[in-house]
Amino acid sequence: MTDQDREPIITIAMMAALADGQATAEEKTRLQSAVAGLGAVDLDAIASRIGAGQVTLAGVAAKLSGDDARRAAYEAAVAVCHSDGAANPKEAKFLGDLRQALGLSGASVADIDRGAATIAASAPTGSGSGSASSGAPATAALDEMILQQAILTGACEILPDRLASLAILPLQLRMVYRIGQAHGQQLDANQVKDLAGALGIGAAAQAMQSVVRKIFGTVSGGLLGGLIGGAAGVASGAAVTFAATYALGHVAQRYYAQGRQLSPDDLRSLFAKFQEDAKTIWPKVQEQVQTQARTLDVQRLLSGGR
Repeated sequence: MTDQDREPIITIAMMAALADGQATAEEKTRLQSAVAGLGAVDLDAIASRIGAGQVTLAGVAAKLSGDDARRAAYEAAVAVCHSDGAANPKEAKFLGDLRQALGLSGASVADIDRGAATIAASAPTGSGSGSASSGAPATAALDEMILQQAILTGACEILPDRLASLAILPLQLRMVYRIGQAHGQQLDANQVKDLAGALGIGAAAQAMQSVVRKIFGTVSGGLLGGLIGGAAGVASGAAVTFAATYALGHVAQRYYAQGRQLSPDDLRSLFAKFQEDAKTIWPKVQEQVQTQARTLDVQRLLSGGR
């Protein structure tokens, strides 16, 4: 692949995110923020052309440099379409049309489809089977759980398998559910997702930035607040994901401890504060994240193992 592949791959990933026609204005904003964080593309031009229906799969596919780029583009689209669970019928149709436009046979990308479907099927929904706690939660235990989940999601970023990124949001949502449960809250999956969404953590946007970052090996701020700035490499992506998970967990802890009374502005302010805290913690846990990545089995992790 060459740098010229960046814009068409990002364009295809954005088209995948919009394929089911259900993206809200807020979700579109998160997608645009994710694209802005990937660098070297004209964000406004891409969004404008897609919104006006001026982009065709065949036209974008023709801009890719070769077989590796076409396969990477398909992998990015699959990750986005499975980011919030198994692809729905509209997303599945989009992926079929994309395969045709890219000149890829079903057999040639079966491993990609199978890997994404397996991870999506094994991902926790956030509804859990346990009961809410009736007593005061152990703060130290929750703090440690949040730290360990942040380390795990950071490790998912380091894994060479690009589809491992699909595990990040489910792990974050499961963490939030467990925190709410510890504070006596009865939550469903949508309530947990709403809290993450209020902090700018969307499934499609996070998956798109993560998988494209792995394809090109760079990160430039964007989706999670510019934590790393212009730093390059997948390791920087791990730091961004670690910080997002750490901040999400501690915001959830405050939010549920106060009976879900915090305003959206308060939540975002706390999220920014805890991201800053995570920046100081990251150097102390970076080696632990790398160690986790060496032995991490994503599917086993999502099903409750390690």
